[in-house]
Amino acid sequence: MNVEHFQQLIKPLTDMVSQMPVDKELEKALTEQYPPGSELFEAIDKACHEAISAGWMCAQGDAGRRFGRVIEPSDETGRLSVDVVDLIDIAGPHHRHPLGEICMVLPITEGALFDGKPRGWCVYEPDSQHRPTVTQGQALILYLLPEGQIEFTR
Repeated sequence: MNVEHFQQLIKPLTDMVSQMPVDKELEKALTEQYPPGSELFEAIDKACHEAISAGWMCAQGDAGRRFGRVIEPSDETGRLSVDVVDLIDIAGPHHRHPLGEICMVLPITEGALFDGKPRGWCVYEPDSQHRPTVTQGQALILYLLPEGQIEFTR
């Protein structure tokens, strides 16, 4: 697994997401098309673990909060960036999503939650904001940002 293979693996996601408004209907569509247990969902989960083991994903940060941008927005990704974070029982830095945020929640610890949500999809609409929080263990969060836009706040 390398970045190029990963980008090809997630292409069905970036193609779908880039063609739809970032709203709760997108969350519903992702849940119907690529639910936990589906071939693509599970392949992405496995690929994230392989990439972390290889050292090119979640390469920044420290114990409890590792992160990193995997893919910059481009025409090939439908102008979406791809980031992955690995959080353990922590609230991350508060930030705003100017154009929205599409999250794939991948618990490592059984029962771990991201912003109160289990394994699956979570979509934040444009101009939303939060402190990304993992409770009850450890989880990976893969998130797509339109145009790579995110604003960290104080």
